[in-house]
Amino acid sequence: MKAGEKIMLENDIAEPVGHLVRHRFPWLFLGLLGGILVSFIVSRYENILASDIRLAFFIPMIVYMGDAVGTQTETIYVRYIRKEDGHFWKYIAKETVLGLSLGAIFGLIIGGVAVVWLRSLAVALSVGLAMFVTVSTAPILATIIPRALYKRHSDPALGSGPLATILQDLISVMVYFFIASTILFG
Repeated sequence: MKAGEKIMLENDIAEPVGHLVRHRFPWLFLGLLGGILVSFIVSRYENILASDIRLAFFIPMIVYMGDAVGTQTETIYVRYIRKEDGHFWKYIAKETVLGLSLGAIFGLIIGGVAVVWLRSLAVALSVGLAMFVTVSTAPILATIIPRALYKRHSDPALGSGPLATILQDLISVMVYFFIASTILFG
C-alpha cells in the first residue's frame, strides 16, 4: 500500500475470513472493553438506582435510541463520504438540527410515557431530558468519528460503528445518571 492510500475493504464476500477477522476484531474488542467500562460506570450509580429503581427501566431505551440515531447517521454519512468528501460543516450543521429535532420529539414522548406510567415527574423529567441530550448528540458524534477515521486513511465502515457505539453508550449512561442525580438529589 502506498503512503496516504485509504484502506477500504471493497468486497467482503471476496475477502478471506481470516483477513476480515484481522480488520474487524480490533474495533470490536475496543467495543467490548468500552462495554465493560459502561458496566462499571453504571455500578457507580447504584445509590441512584437504589433510591428509585424505576430509573433502571429506561437505561436500555436511552442507550438504544442514542445508538440507533447514531447508526443511522453514520451509515448515511459513510455512504456519502465515499461519494463526496466536501461540505463537512454544512453536513454536520444539518445533522445537528436533525438531532435536536429528533431529541425533542423522543424526549417528549418518553417523558410523557414515564409520567403517565410511573406517575413520577422526577423520573419522567430525568428520562425525557436524558433522551433529548442523548439523541441530540448522537448525529454529531456519528459524523465526526467516520470523518476522523477517513482522514486518518482508515476505512470508516470498519471502525466507526464500534467506536461511535461505545462512545455514545458512555455518553448516554453518564448523561442519564447526571441528570437523574441532579433532579433526584439536586
